[in-house]
Amino acid sequence: MGTLSITDVCRRTGLSARALRFYEARGLVGAQRSAAGQRRYGADEVARLHQVTVLKRAGFSLAQIGALQGDRWLDLDRLIATQLADLTARRASIDDALAGLRAAQAALTADATIDIDTFCALIRQGEKTVTEQTAAWQKVVDRYYTTEDQARWREKMGALPSGFDPAAYQAKWADIGSRIAAALPLDPASDAAQAYLTEWNALLKPFNMAADARMRTEVFALYERMDEWSTETTPGFTKAVWDFIKVAAVARG
Repeated sequence: MGTLSITDVCRRTGLSARALRFYEARGLVGAQRSAAGQRRYGADEVARLHQVTVLKRAGFSLAQIGALQGDRWLDLDRLIATQLADLTARRASIDDALAGLRAAQAALTADATIDIDTFCALIRQGEKTVTEQTAAWQKVVDRYYTTEDQARWREKMGALPSGFDPAAYQAKWADIGSRIAAALPLDPASDAAQAYLTEWNALLKPFNMAADARMRTEVFALYERMDEWSTETTPGFTKAVWDFIKVAAVARG
């Protein structure tokens, strides 16, 4: 194949230009330069980028990836096989969830009573999904926070009001995240944008009640680096939504 521009790579991979520049600054991925000084990516550069993304999904930190890569090529066949195995397992899990939900929907459409086995299957699938999401988040947390940091967070978050439901809270973030994403682009100073910002800030209240200034700074820094981990898990909103909220806050003054 020929070379690709940074825009082409972003469009084909789903990565952001910021992520590509960040990987380049860390020495993980190189880029050729055109006569005009623009970044161009050939087969070798794209293959190297694939190595980085596969290793990130496997839970390696960027420092570990750099050490693994060095100046040598890794076994791409093995990396692809690993990724295939991971995706196949995820597909099986998704297929199970879809089958259970479709069976329940079909029963409800036919005004039938859902049998106990279907209910149990739905509960089991839901628990499995939560477990997988928790494990994915833990990998991200372990990458950016020390054991001492995590202990401090657990202590502080223990001050949340009794009856606080983390799953319901996360669902609210997913809801507002999807609604903002669907509304973009928006003028950050518009009434609609400012209404989203007000709702966002209201949703932050439980966290702000328990967190100290250091924790708020740490969370902001983590979300600023979403390009590094957003392919592994999600807080319920995309980097584009996060960037929108920041500019909407600036517009409010």
